Formats: sequence, C-alpha cells, structure tokens
Amino acid sequence: MIKKIKIDQLTPGMFVHQILEQDGALTVKSQGRVTSADVVKTLKKRGVKTLAIDTDKNFDAGEIAQEAVPETTQAGQIKNNAKPKKVTLTNELNRASKLHLQGKAIQELLLENLQKETPFDASIPKAFSNKLVESVDRNPDALLCLTKIREKDDYLLEHSLNVAILLANFGKFLGMSEEDVQDLSYAGFLHDLGKIKIPDEILHKPGRLTDSEMEIMKGHVKHGVDYLKSTDIAAPLIRAISEHHERLDGLGYPAGTKGNAISKAGRMLAIADMYDALTADRVYKSGMSSQKAFSILMSDAPTRLDQTLVQQFIKCLGVYPVGSLVLLSNDRLGMVLEQRDSPLTPLVKEFFSVRNNHYLPPRDIDLALDKTVSIAKAVIASDYKIDVNSFFERSVAT
Repeated sequence: MIKKIKIDQLTPGMFVHQILEQDGALTVKSQGRVTSADVVKTLKKRGVKTLAIDTDKNFDAGEIAQEAVPETTQAGQIKNNAKPKKVTLTNELNRASKLHLQGKAIQELLLENLQKETPFDASIPKAFSNKLVESVDRNPDALLCLTKIREKDDYLLEHSLNVAILLANFGKFLGMSEEDVQDLSYAGFLHDLGKIKIPDEILHKPGRLTDSEMEIMKGHVKHGVDYLKSTDIAAPLIRAISEHHERLDGLGYPAGTKGNAISKAGRMLAIADMYDALTADRVYKSGMSSQKAFSILMSDAPTRLDQTLVQQFIKCLGVYPVGSLVLLSNDRLGMVLEQRDSPLTPLVKEFFSVRNNHYLPPRDIDLALDKTVSIAKAVIASDYKIDVNSFFERSVAT
C-alpha cells in the first residue's frame, strides 16, 4: 500500500516509492529502501518535505534496533532479562513466520549496502539475530519448520537466514552461553553477504563451474570479510565467517587454514552452511532429503569436517528434522512438527494421500503413541510434485 508521510516520519527500513514535495534544485532518487538514519538526514538536507512509501516493502527497523539497547534500571545498571518462557509450536509459529519474513527483508538490505559499498547500522542485524535466539528459546521447532519453506528465487536471502536459525539451535543443543549462541547466529546471518558481488551467471549456474569460474566464486568470502572489516563487527565473528569454507585437511578456501587453526565457530558454521545448501531448492534443482545430506556430511568427516560436531549436529536436528517430509506406512505424507524422546517417533502433521494424489484435512499424529502408523522413509516435495509452500498454512498452522 502506498502511504504519504512527512520527512520527520521517515525511518530506516521504509521503502520510498516517490518524492512528493521537495525544496531546492538538487534531485533525489525517487525509489529505494532507507538503509540508515544517515539517509534520512541526507534527504532532509536536500529539502525533501513529503514522500510516498510502499508499506508492503517496509520492515520495522526501529523496533528491531530498540532491542539492541539494553534496558537499564534507574541506577544505570543493565537489567538481567529472564529467558523467554517456553510456548507451544502453535503459539510461536505466527511470531516466527513474521520474524522469518523480517529476516529476509534485512538480508536484502544488507546485500544492497554491500553491493553499493555503503555502511549499514549493525545494531539492526545484531538485534534481529538475538530475536531469532529468543524464538528458539520459546520453541525451537517453529523456526526450524520455516527453514523448509523456501522460495526458489530467494535462495541468497533465505540461505543465510536459515543458517542463522540452524546455528541458534545447534549452539543451544551444545549448551553454549546465551551470548555465544547469539554471536554464532549473527555470524550465520552475515556469512554469505559477499555473494552479492559474484556475477549472476556464475552464482546461479546450474552445471559444474569451470576452474576460472570457481576462483571467482571463492572470492565471495573475501568480498564479505573485507566489507565487514569496515564495520564495527567483532573480530571473532569475522574470523568465523572467513572460515566457513575452510576444511580440516587444509584444502578449503580462501586461506587453506588447517586442523585446529580453524575456530570452533568456523567449524560449526561450515557444517550448517553445507547442510542448508544441500537441502535447499534452487531454480535449477530440488534440494535433497536431510538424510542424504547427513550422509554427505558424515562422508566429509573427519578429514574435512569436524566429526564430533557433525555427529552432534545430526543429533541436534534428529533423524527426521523438524519441517522435513516423511512417507508414512499408510501411504500418506506428513511433515515433522516436533521431536519426541525416540528419534524415530516424532509428532507429524499428515496432509497428503499418495495413493489418491490429493490433499487431506491436516491431522496430527504422535507416532510415539499411535502404533498403527510409522515412518516408511524420508522424502522431498518434488518426488510427489507438491508445493509445500502453498499449503504450509493448511498443513502446519491449523
């Protein structure tokens, strides 16, 4: 929706559709997202009085940034806020869905800034990453479900967001401190920004890259790291980001770092990055099942990936990860909603009949309690030519 506002109402995160009223002779670009408070100041200096914004393309950067400022007492001491209370999947799913959309908008903003080599307000993605961790604290399964709901054209936006979600869960599983989990998730959210500098014909090439194309692709790590070094991002986070393609045998890139010289955060980031890339749907190919991706991760351990961390990552996600599809023994498809004590008997949402090739009224089945149904195998949506995205609300949120 197009809305008219005054310049004093403009905040970072809004999308300017048109300049409506302006003093002076200098012209201002009519469309684009407001990337920082400095942009607002520049528009004011150039005499912009009123403008039209597209509310459908906005995200509430102000609300996110406020969460980066710790709440203090009257004495000036930082309050020690309690962890969010645990809630059910249903209660968290709507909030997590909004957070997921917000994350894609922020990721788009960061990519735009790197492409133009302009600075960004680091408090926004940092605070957003903290909100991801809070959602995982409330219910880890909500955001994990959303990592399986993908738009094929949005891989670059969704991949880093999904890696941030996976790392938040992984860090929690390993018992890391809240601050370390937040930093780990933040690193995941920023780790692939440099890919915006890679030509589309290489970045989205469906076939194998040539040696020269691969050298260009490898440059995305340096592009991202060089940009982040110009910001106030902490050095340990930049180090982890620089290591997400390094491998224990020293055959990774860009530095060929080997063995224990790779930080634990870098090793964890490498695993989550590889897993999400393997399971992601692209325009030119369908993602593989989690089980097949797990097999590839294990085949790369211990020579390339940290074997202990790979095993812990698989244990964290479970044999049938939340959000993945399974074929049930009754010839129906279900989406895994929650893990149970036994990794083979999760809670699933049955929603599609393979035998009759049609959707069903969604029904929850706790496989730990219902012994008449079991999981036959893991599957992917393309095996049955179904669009999980279109039916996500029907199959999960009901």
